[in-house]
Order: sequence, then C-alpha cells, then structure tokens
Amino acid sequence: MTAPVAGVAAQRSTQPIPTNPARGLVCRNCGATFGLIAEHACAECFGPLEVDYDPELMRAVTREQIEAGPQNIWRYSALLPTGQDPESRVSLDPGMTPLVRAQRLGDELGFTAPLWVKDDSANPTHSFKDRVVSLAATAARGFGYAKIACASTGNLANSVAAHAARTGLPSFVFVPSDLEPGKIVQSAVYGQTLVAVDGSYDDVNRLTSELAETDEFEDCAFVNQNVRPYYAEGSKTVGYEIAEQLGWRIPAQVVIPMASGSLLTKVDKAWRELVAAGIVADTEWTVYGAQSAGCDPIATAFENGWDVVKPVKPTGIAKSLNIGNPADGPYALDAIRRTGGSVGRVGDAEIVQGIRDLARTTGVFAETAGGVTTAVLRQLVERGVLDPAKETVVLNTGEGLKTLDPLAPVVGPTHRVDPSLKSVRAAGLIS
Repeated sequence: MTAPVAGVAAQRSTQPIPTNPARGLVCRNCGATFGLIAEHACAECFGPLEVDYDPELMRAVTREQIEAGPQNIWRYSALLPTGQDPESRVSLDPGMTPLVRAQRLGDELGFTAPLWVKDDSANPTHSFKDRVVSLAATAARGFGYAKIACASTGNLANSVAAHAARTGLPSFVFVPSDLEPGKIVQSAVYGQTLVAVDGSYDDVNRLTSELAETDEFEDCAFVNQNVRPYYAEGSKTVGYEIAEQLGWRIPAQVVIPMASGSLLTKVDKAWRELVAAGIVADTEWTVYGAQSAGCDPIATAFENGWDVVKPVKPTGIAKSLNIGNPADGPYALDAIRRTGGSVGRVGDAEIVQGIRDLARTTGVFAETAGGVTTAVLRQLVERGVLDPAKETVVLNTGEGLKTLDPLAPVVGPTHRVDPSLKSVRAAGLIS
C-alpha cells in the first residue's frame, strides 16, 4: 500500500499540513501493534484493530486550533487518522449538525436539567454515516484503492453511493432486499452499483467479506471491513461536536442507539481523548445504550452479565439497527459498565411513539433508530435508571423521511373538508 494520506499530501501542498497524530493500529484484544495499514483484523489473534494515537501530538491540539477550522468534521483533523490535507479528502463535508434543546420533551419526562438532541439527520445524506464514510473513503484513496464498497442496513449505502458520485469513484453497495423503500431509492439515485441480497444484514456482511478476498475486488476498499479502523474513527466527531457545542464540556449522560455498537464506543473514546488532551475538564459521564426488542443482543448480554454477545436473528421495524451479530458489542458493554450506564430495549409500538414524541416536542423527525433512542430515554427515566436532574444528550442518527412505512398507518390528516367555509365550520375548525 502507499504511504498514509498526510505524507503524500505534504509533498504537493504549499500550506503547512498538520502532523498526522495516528502512529499505527493496535489490536483491541491482544495489544499487538501494526503500521497504518489497510487491515481490520489482528494477524496474531484475529481481534479487531483500531487506530492508536501519539498522546504528545494529541495534547498539542488546542480549542483555538479546532475553532479556527472549517464548519464540518475536518475541524478535528488534528485528532483524526487521515485527511490532514484538504486536497486529500474524499468527503461530503459532514458534521457540525444541530444540538437541539429539547425543552418540551424534557418537561414531559420530568427533567430539571437540560435535555438535548444531537440531530445527525442534518448531514448531507441525512445520517451520521457521512462522518464515517468521509474518513474511510479518504483513507481508501490514500492507500491507492480504485473503488469503494460496503455492506449496509441502508444509511451507509446512501453515504457510500453519494461519496462515490461526488468524486467519480465507482462504488458497490450491498443491502438486504427487504430494506425500507426510501433507503433503496436514495442509494439508487446516485447511479452507482446497488445489489439487493435476499438475506439479513449479517448474510450481506458475510457475502461482502468473501467478495473482498476475490481478485475482482482486490482494488476495492470495503469501508466497514478492510479500512474499518479508519471508518470507525469518524464516529468520534459526534462526541467532539457535542462537547464543543456545550461550551467545551461533556454532558453527564448520553443515550446512543446500538447496531454494531461502534458509535457508542467511539463517542466515549472521543470524550476520553478530549480529557487526556486537556481540551475539556475531567468529569464523569454515563453512557446508555438503546436497542430494538427485535434485535437486542447487546441488551441481552448486559442484562445477563455476559461479556460475550450472542448473535440473534433480527426482526422489527428498526432496520438500521438490525445487526444480529454486532462486532463492537463487547466493547460497547465495556463502555456502558465502566461508566455506570445501562441498556434499554423497546418494541415496535414504542419506537413509533418515540418518533412521534420527538417530532411533536422538538420538531425533529427521526428515523426508526431515533424512535428507539427516544423511547429508551423515556423507559430509563421511568425505571429510575437515568437521572433527569443531570444534563443529558440523546442521539438522532437519521432522517425520518427514510422510514415512513411504520408511521403511515398512525399519522395523517387530522381533518378532511370540502373547499368551503361551511365545511371547515362543520369540522369544528372555526365557529
């Protein structure tokens, strides 16, 4: 593979390029170290690899340096493993999405402290996946890959196809054939190769793992597989932004939806990095996970005190969370337990109500994953597990227009009238 992106970029740019703080990859299981390579599994124990950073370079980053950056995820480039040179980036420039004060929802749930919604539906393809794909695609270009691809439950497919369209890279996205129509259409509209697979996401993921080993896909970066360590780091920017938007402090509590579990682990990692770098004060926070009852392997492991997450067969309407064998499940459990958190699960009816509650009280229209998070927030408060006297952030990871089907039977016009004042009066709208 070619050298990391920052090294290539530094030769052609006339502007100073920040030093890449990433010094290599490290195995999360055995601690074996590797260079900045395009691999996701440890050669020693087959454990997952993640990016390892030089703590001195991380401590050199300042609030002022970040605040002077662009209004997107690349303001944090000095804390990321790639993309230090703007010319090297393959990006839709996501990030700096709204942190919405959920006053009315908080009042209904009995909050005396601020409640916030981090609304990542405001990203370019309307989900948080634009963050991870921008990192993965930039790393892929640096490693010399000619194509990008993914296995996806929908939002990732949308983002990979859009990034490919923006830059002219060919892409191949593989999704379950029973995906929500909105996500199928959004993936298809970018004119890339879209493959519907008759099977679950876990089936799709196995298929793409096999394809990645074939000669035909040798020059293809599967963003959530062979460049996964870089991909996963994009989720840290959610945590960075929350802290910055709160005036460089970390909220006491956060509720995060879980599919693979990676987003939860990376938000927690982002806050630990900010503390270690001296950018924010060293305070305590509690991490809570949210799952659908139709796909709840991490919730089940938490309740039973297991360190191992047992795979399940996904069902239910929250298809973006339907990963029955979550790769980051054990690490999500570690973060939840270390911070004194918990996990909630909710059924389909509660998910729909969560979507409606969030929309009705904040004006944020969430996809089903956001309904899971909102419903779990309510559940955790009612169980006395989450403290409404502490500042709390909940994450909405995607746009409600992508998952309209569950809402169609329960929302619609409140009245139907003829085009006359008489009909409007008969409906009780005027006297």
